[in-house]
Amino acid sequence: MAAPSATSGMAGMDMGMGMGGNACKISMLWNWYTVDSCFISSTWRVTSKGMFAGSCIGVICLVIALEFLRRLQREYDAYLVKRHRARNAQNHASVHENDSETGRHADGEASSMAKNFINRIHVSAKSPESGSVNSLKPQRLKPNVLQQAIRAFIHMLQFAVAYFIMLLAMYYNGYIIICIIIGSYLGSFIFSWEGILITDA
Repeated sequence: MAAPSATSGMAGMDMGMGMGGNACKISMLWNWYTVDSCFISSTWRVTSKGMFAGSCIGVICLVIALEFLRRLQREYDAYLVKRHRARNAQNHASVHENDSETGRHADGEASSMAKNFINRIHVSAKSPESGSVNSLKPQRLKPNVLQQAIRAFIHMLQFAVAYFIMLLAMYYNGYIIICIIIGSYLGSFIFSWEGILITDA
């Protein structure tokens, strides 16, 4: 007698929540519910096919938004690196400018320094090992408090959107899951269309 009761319990779970005409169709198994299906809460209850189509479009846009947030995270990190390199280049330029001003008052010393600098360039060009070591030397950029707060905020948005999408997928609605897959494809196509780094072995 235990098997029929378990079967009836699963059937009741598949039929919906509550009694009467306002019941939400929720199933813990794969389903193709459209009208009267509910997602997340009873307030998100589909009452027509047009509303279900709008829900599907909204799910696709939600997944696309997740891919946008991932691209935004990469772009912001690249912006921080670019800004750091620009500051370093500006510092090096100011150092060279100060050296040139000092050299105007000491022509002999400046000429010797220039010769030594040219010699170092030739030596580094002839020895690939020194250049490869410098190029392969890892560099770390530690963001400040404000920059890290922005990075954490973008990550929080990614986490919230991804968690919401996971909750939608747990309703096992075939149409919603297909929309999630379509949104993932479109989002990746749009926001992952960027240059691929090519490194020589």
